[in-house]
Amino acid sequence: MLLAQISDTHIALPGQNSGGVAPMAQNLAACVDSLNRLTTGPDLVVVSGDLTETGTAGEVAHAAQILSRLDCPWYVVPGNHDDRQTLWDALGGTACPTREDGFLNFVLADLPLRIIGLDSTIPGEPGGALCAARATWLRARLEEAAGAPVVIVLHHPPLRLGVPETDIDGFANAADLAEIVTDFPNIERLLCGHIHRETHSRWHGSVVTTAPSPGMQLT
Repeated sequence: MLLAQISDTHIALPGQNSGGVAPMAQNLAACVDSLNRLTTGPDLVVVSGDLTETGTAGEVAHAAQILSRLDCPWYVVPGNHDDRQTLWDALGGTACPTREDGFLNFVLADLPLRIIGLDSTIPGEPGGALCAARATWLRARLEEAAGAPVVIVLHHPPLRLGVPETDIDGFANAADLAEIVTDFPNIERLLCGHIHRETHSRWHGSVVTTAPSPGMQLT
């Protein structure tokens, strides 16, 4: 199974550049075209948050129009620039398959690799969190996996990675997520975004990978 990750696309309204500078829509379109040209393309694509620049319905529609050109299914978890309700209104039941207790969590189970989408956002805050409700939900889904290989997709990496802006944002209750990862050695990887850079870190028996943004790099 081949899985592609895209992150931090920060799509603005048509004709606008993200942050007034970056042509993110054009960059995302080029990314889609590149994936579609692969001789062996991905079985599915996950977008690990910050699909939009400011979370509006128009931005979600613009991003979805670009991503709909993919030759495979695609799924989204929210980032701190997104709005849960707006994502759900536009993509609920498709790219955001389910909503659990208000969180945009999901499980893709009928695959060689089980994929868990975990909503790590805190409305109105830049940082991430794993609250008690989400921790309980995650444990239950991992128990259902019964040892099958799992990849968890979430926006915020649960550790500091040397990007000052996002290290300051932080991840509340990261120790609770660390305990879960330790308890379930079938978690092959955690795919994250937020820091706009590629990194790979050993973490409590698994690996945390962050994907770069297609056009907006942090230092």
